[in-house]
Amino acid sequence: MDTEAQPTERDRSSLPGSPGTEGRSRFALVSRLTPWLPGGRITLTVLVCLVFLLLLNAFVVQPFQIPSGSMEQGLRIGDRVLVNKLAYRFGARPRRGDVVVFDGTGYFGNGDYVKRVVGVGGDHVVCCGKEGRLEVNGRPVDETAFLRPGDAPSSVPFDVVVPAGRLFLLGDHRSRSSDSRDHLGSPGGGMVPVADVIGRADWIAWPYAHWRHLTRPSAYARVPAAGGAHG
Repeated sequence: MDTEAQPTERDRSSLPGSPGTEGRSRFALVSRLTPWLPGGRITLTVLVCLVFLLLLNAFVVQPFQIPSGSMEQGLRIGDRVLVNKLAYRFGARPRRGDVVVFDGTGYFGNGDYVKRVVGVGGDHVVCCGKEGRLEVNGRPVDETAFLRPGDAPSSVPFDVVVPAGRLFLLGDHRSRSSDSRDHLGSPGGGMVPVADVIGRADWIAWPYAHWRHLTRPSAYARVPAAGGAHG
């Protein structure tokens, strides 16, 4: 005869590991914490939200304010962009045409900068070619879609090969941008390490009138990579 007692529904709810126990444990933890916090549960909720925002800002997306007119007319002074910090964290690399935010310390000066990627490792970048355009690996690039109207591709001639693991970066408002052209004689030759890229600027978030998604222009689609493949 089986004399072992079978737990009733009430008994099951108190068994270790049961859903009811787990829920009560979490509730009990909150109940123990809230008396120690001024404002109780409201303060605890605010603190949890702050921690979440800090983690989001540190590892996922970070807002940056545009401080100068070097990326006009696409990015204007005072615009706030959302930078995707995961864009290049899982094997992906910056591509020509991407707008990136990077740490320019030791290359451009102290601080963070926003520029457009014009050349990646191995690229041969020249200005200006027979058509008066920027050339990458022998292919002229039509920059009219993003270059500020009235600006030439560059008032300073250059002919560079980008080292592996580095980027050649230019502003869209060439006549007002201090970029890789101005630092060719500096340490690193004006080429910024990919490791110093903070992320890709994906959205203009503020002001609302400027809100839009920043996409990679098609101007570089036909540019061959240094090895002959398209990139």
